[in-house]
Order: sequence, then structure tokens, then C-alpha cells
Amino acid sequence: MAGNIFGNTFKISTFGESHGKAIGVIIDGCPAGLAIDEDFIQNELQRRRPGQSKIVTQRKESDTAQILSGIFEGKSTGTPISIVIYNADARSKDYSHIADKFRPSHADFTYHEKYGGVRDYRGGGRSSARETAARVAAGAIAKLFLKEKGIEIYGYVSQVGALKLDKNYADLDFSKVENTPIRCPDLEMAEKMIDHIKVVKKAGDTIGGVVNCVIQGCPLGLGEPAFDKLHAELGKAMLSINACKGFEYGSGFEGVTMRGSAHNDVFFEEDGQVKTKTNYSGGIQGGISNGMDIYFKCAFKPVATIVQSQESVNEKGEKVEVVGKGRHDPCVVPRAVPIVEAMAALVIADFFLRQRAANI
Repeated sequence: MAGNIFGNTFKISTFGESHGKAIGVIIDGCPAGLAIDEDFIQNELQRRRPGQSKIVTQRKESDTAQILSGIFEGKSTGTPISIVIYNADARSKDYSHIADKFRPSHADFTYHEKYGGVRDYRGGGRSSARETAARVAAGAIAKLFLKEKGIEIYGYVSQVGALKLDKNYADLDFSKVENTPIRCPDLEMAEKMIDHIKVVKKAGDTIGGVVNCVIQGCPLGLGEPAFDKLHAELGKAMLSINACKGFEYGSGFEGVTMRGSAHNDVFFEEDGQVKTKTNYSGGIQGGISNGMDIYFKCAFKPVATIVQSQESVNEKGEKVEVVGKGRHDPCVVPRAVPIVEAMAALVIADFFLRQRAANI
């Protein structure tokens, strides 16, 4: 069963559950000699960790990464890198009321059915978004690798509920993303989003949102047609993130309103490089990067666990009432930004290494 493994050449395998002893990741395929900045890895985890602001879950986890192997004297050795993050603030009793009940729109029911009635109900077990901390740790190492190649990845929140930031990413200052807990670079819109989440949280409800991501400096030629197209792998990576319900890149769904004469990205030459005047393709043509900025967006649904009474059934099929308890995000997008960036980094790093075998 390979459902817990991601990647081809730069490969990761995550393990652990929300209320188990620890979560972690094994990274295989990282080249030897990469300088590993442990402070950078920890900072990336801090961006994802719970309890960082009043608009996210108040579970208190330091998310301290412990590197067990694959690093010697500050550099990767080329052997598997293993990282473990111990759980410190699990409150399993908060979930005893759903030991035999299924929360609506959660993974409780499907996990129960898939694994023959065996289910870790504490915090959702393996289905919990806590698993993504392991991805962020691995993604941080991928980012370090890509930075040496001149590739940078920027994520930000563009929408919460109906509040939408209608600005081109080129007009935004990515250095402002971390200035607010919502991670929206437009500070005026950020305040509106934060206020909206607080209202939703007070009502015992949740709200969804959108995370945008931009990859700059990506070289030509990344992507493996026909089935491992670059945009297909990015889509798979993003849709594997908890609560992600939609992915589009380039012009996306809006592109259907345009004619080909307007949508085509016209080529031109500048300083010895071939570029396109527009970038409706989102930096990817034929499943292969064309050297332009890669940009995409991910839609995240409202968190399934709400502090309201809902009808459901138990393991016997009997009608029951379920009320969410414990600590949960009223909106996932603030903490989803570093996860989206991490998954993008893992995809690009993997394809970068795979490209080395494409030519003699």
C-alpha cells in the first residue's frame, strides 16, 4: 500500500496520527551536500503550527522537528532523512463522544468502512490535518534545495468566504504575507477576513477559503508527459491536502470565456530568452514548464467539525446527534499556506531531479 508515499525521485513517506506519540516523515532522494538550515525548517513549521493566533485551533504544539538521520555536519548525506515531531498537547478525551459515531462530512465513516471497523477516532487519527506538519518539514528541505537553483515559492490567502482579493499576484508584495495571521498580503482585505472568521467562530461555525501560490524561477522542461504532466502532479499534490476541494492553474475556469485568439500566449525573444507576452498557460504548456511564472489556486472547504448539534448515525446505523468538541480551526486557510508551498516545493524538486535523466 503506497498511499502514504509521495514523489518519484525526491520521495517522502509520512507516518503518525493526530493523538499518537508522534508524526514524522522519511525523505529519500535528497542529493548529498545540501546545506540544511534547521532554523528554516523550524520556522516553516511555526507557520503551520496550531495555536499561533486567535483565528486558528488553540491546540498548543511546539512542533519541534527532531532530525534523526541523513544529516551530518550540517549537510545532507544522500541517505534517507528522517524527521520526527512529537505530539505534546493531545486531549483524546475530547473525542470519546464520537468513538462510535460519525461526524458529518468528516473521514470517520469512510475510514471505518475502508478498514473494516478499525478506526482511531481521536482527532481523526491519520485523517487529521496534523499529518501535514510532516509534509511541511519535508517541504522545507525541498525549498532549501530549490533556493540553490534560484526557484522561489510564494503562497497567500486570496479569499475567505465571499471576501475575495481581486488583484493580480504581480501587483502584490509577498513580503507582507506574514504581517497578519490570515496571511493575505493586502492588509486592508486581511483585516476584513480576520473579522469575518471571528464572527463565524463565535457562531460555532466554520468557513472556507482560497490559497494562491506562485512559483518563480522555475526552469524550462519540468514535467513528464503523458501521465506525469507538471500541472497534473501539482493538482494531485494540492488535492491530497486535507479539506482541499478544488485546484486550477493559469486562466483556470475563467479561460473558457475567452477565444483562442485572446487566450494564446504569444512568444517573443528578450535578451536571448524566449518568453510569452501573456501567461494564461500558468507557466505550463503540454504538461511541461515553459520558464514563465507558475501560478495556481486551491479551494478549501469549511472545516467539517463544528460546535453545533448535527444529525448523524453511529456504527449500528442508529440515528444520533453529534456536537463537535475539542479544538478546531474555524478556517483552515491561514495554516494551509505553508502546506501548499511545501507540496509545491516537493513537486518541483522531484521534477527537477527527474529532468536530469531526460537528456544525454
